[in-house]
Amino acid sequence: MRENAEGESGARQTWLGRQGIVRPLAWGFLAVLLFMVGDGVELGFLAPYLESIGFAATDVATLVSVYGIVVAVAAWLAGALAEAWGPRRVMLAGFLIWFVFELLFLGIGVATKNYPVMLISYGIRGLGYPFFSYGFLVWVTMRTPKEVIGRAVGWYWFASTAGLGVVSSYFAGIVIPWLGQLATMWLSLVFIAAGGVLLIVAVRARSERSDAGLSANLRKVAGGLTVVKDHPRVGVGGVVRIINTLCFYAFPVFISTHMINEIGFTLSQWQTIWGTMLFANIIGNVAAGYLGDRIGQITVVAWFGGLLCVISVLAWYYVPEWLGANFAAAMAVSILLGLAMAAYVPLSAIVPLLAPNNKAAAVAILNLGAGLSNAVGPVLARIFLGPLGVGGLMWLLAGLYAVGIPLTYVLRDKGAEQSSGAGRAEVIPG
Repeated sequence: MRENAEGESGARQTWLGRQGIVRPLAWGFLAVLLFMVGDGVELGFLAPYLESIGFAATDVATLVSVYGIVVAVAAWLAGALAEAWGPRRVMLAGFLIWFVFELLFLGIGVATKNYPVMLISYGIRGLGYPFFSYGFLVWVTMRTPKEVIGRAVGWYWFASTAGLGVVSSYFAGIVIPWLGQLATMWLSLVFIAAGGVLLIVAVRARSERSDAGLSANLRKVAGGLTVVKDHPRVGVGGVVRIINTLCFYAFPVFISTHMINEIGFTLSQWQTIWGTMLFANIIGNVAAGYLGDRIGQITVVAWFGGLLCVISVLAWYYVPEWLGANFAAAMAVSILLGLAMAAYVPLSAIVPLLAPNNKAAAVAILNLGAGLSNAVGPVLARIFLGPLGVGGLMWLLAGLYAVGIPLTYVLRDKGAEQSSGAGRAEVIPG
């Protein structure tokens, strides 16, 4: 990939540029936010809605699991495709895939309760958001001057996560009581279209392609897996990254149904609780980066991340069981969990230092871990919800977070204890 300092003078002269948002890409951050709002609208209520119209919980879990697997593959490939084809083309492909296959999912699959159509269309739609969102991330790294790249990536993750979890959840919570769940899902297309149109008409940066071509870039991505052989602790870091967001991706399969049907929260209340968790996560991502610099990256990940996730995941089950539909208590627990997941932020500073001569491949392993978390979470819910029930599944998730604590200490290294601004750039990936 050829580095380019386009917008460098703007980065030095304008306030936005000094934050890492170069002028030719500025509207792209808003495009990503709008697109991710559309992608996240359904996240908090899709499972209970599909069950309410007659689909079995296991079928819903399978649907979400297939989607997660496709997202994991797409996240792994997005960088190579963006280098080979250019970021703009990859983003446009993501936009078109998402829009077309959502039309098929809602207009044919859900409308006629045709499960095979739903499974295929929803699965293929999983290519959409990684191509659009991660394609833009590559564009940011190509076009932003080195001195502000950390801030640029931080703003990218802010836009992505704010759209996926915060704005989308609050929007759904407000709109569903007026229009219903199905109409709210149709409105997601408006946000997707807004993001796509903004990309087409307002993002003016050049979209370069690698001279190596698609096959060479794909070989480079696949070859990056060898870093795990040469530096096994990088692989351990990838496992810890999978654990990081397991509950975030497992919960939509079952927790919303449990909280609404069993505990008694209204759908609007639940959307607010879910959105607040993501809002706390955004704040926590910044705080965790600074905290890691002060008391040590490993300490923050292991105890503020791992242990606090153990406590807060169990609290998400037991607090409502003990107190019922207590909105204030649930909000407190959601904030705690959002902050706990954010405490894994320093992984993006720790892991690259474990392979100092192959940092890009180490970061790719973290990205793969993020994608696999999207797939593994729903699969765990699909397999264990039946035999273990909600309570048992929550204990399983908490146990995995507990396992992550000693795994984090495997990553301890002199280099990993050095402070790094990279730790502030990682948030919940979509």
